[in-house]
Amino acid sequence: MSRVYKWGIIGCGSVTELKSGPAYQKVEGFELQAVMRRNADKAKDYANRHNVPKFYANADELINDPEIDAIYIATPPDSHGYYALKVAEAGKICCIEKPMAPTYKECLLINDAFEAKEIPLFVAYYRRSLPRFKQVKSWIESNKIGAIRHINWHLSKPANDIDLAKTYNWRTDIKIAKGGYFDDLASHGIDLFIHLLGDISKAQGISTNQQGLYTAMDAISGSWMHESGITGSGSWNFGTEKREDHVQIYGDKGKISFSVFGEVLIELEYGDQKESLFIENPENIQFFHVQNIKNQLTENKAHPSTGQTGAHTTWVLENILKNNY
Repeated sequence: MSRVYKWGIIGCGSVTELKSGPAYQKVEGFELQAVMRRNADKAKDYANRHNVPKFYANADELINDPEIDAIYIATPPDSHGYYALKVAEAGKICCIEKPMAPTYKECLLINDAFEAKEIPLFVAYYRRSLPRFKQVKSWIESNKIGAIRHINWHLSKPANDIDLAKTYNWRTDIKIAKGGYFDDLASHGIDLFIHLLGDISKAQGISTNQQGLYTAMDAISGSWMHESGITGSGSWNFGTEKREDHVQIYGDKGKISFSVFGEVLIELEYGDQKESLFIENPENIQFFHVQNIKNQLTENKAHPSTGQTGAHTTWVLENILKNNY
């Protein structure tokens, strides 16, 4: 009989309700055995609603539960390293929410701990596993737009109600999430571009706080170069009139356009030809990411998002925001 991996979640907050948590129940060979939240009543409520057998208010108890084989850390970024090192010490498989950690240095410490124990480590940059972006990668690899020259991304959105009300939000607290929404949202795109076009060798940027609603930066511009020589540029602003999310990849024979977050068409232009495809995301957007964890554990198929790739993405984010750390 094939092995069943029993998972526990540390931090069963909003991201685990639909995006990720159910995926650990739906993937064959995985079971969600336990969840943890510091508020025991909220942990119990989550467990009851999602039919999870156990709940804890103490992370150490979940980590050291002998029935748990693997742990998904879904807490705010400033605690990722703290919990990850405990999971490594316990000798258990781990997946960490993105960004992997607030600093590249901390990412290296996490990776060292798991490598020393020879334990698999994954990071929840799930866009690497989504079918729509696998199609984009297929267009690139089949030379549809020729030699890639440049990638550009613009992401902007209005300020959230919680920020306008100046209600506390850990996502914009520079002590917890250094880059604010840049780390929370832009990290997805930067990581995806690395997956599509290769590692980045240089990155730099400028950033400021234009609105004064919170302590993190809310307006960032950056540029980078992939090891292949492809150049990249991006602008991210979290206080505009409306939401925009546009990516263009330029080649010497055409262009690919898509959105990192929007459920819109992916478009391919080359010569006088144009193709447009709509590829729907799964109900639980991390499903294919979790399925690929299973594929690595049982079939030795390399997962696209690991501790090594997650650390590299943090290095790029850190360099774009370097002047403000």
